[in-house]
Amino acid sequence: MSVRIRLRRIGKNPKGRYFFRISVFNRRKSRDSRSIEELGYYDPTKEPVLIKINKERLDYWLSCGAQMSETVKSLVKKAEGQKAS
Repeated sequence: MSVRIRLRRIGKNPKGRYFFRISVFNRRKSRDSRSIEELGYYDPTKEPVLIKINKERLDYWLSCGAQMSETVKSLVKKAEGQKAS
């Protein structure tokens, strides 16, 4: 099974204020389908932007061969930068 770590959109608000879960999916599933595991969340509506990722589980899935989407890669970098500050 090919596995991908990507965003899942949550919060169908009429004003378009969505937030996202960082989740592990089978590569063949759609964006909002059932995930294998949730690793964290991303809330762009807050100031400053909230990013929370379970680093242990992320490392586990990467060691199992999962691939991150480009968006999740950039969010992981931002999250690491927030912790360093």
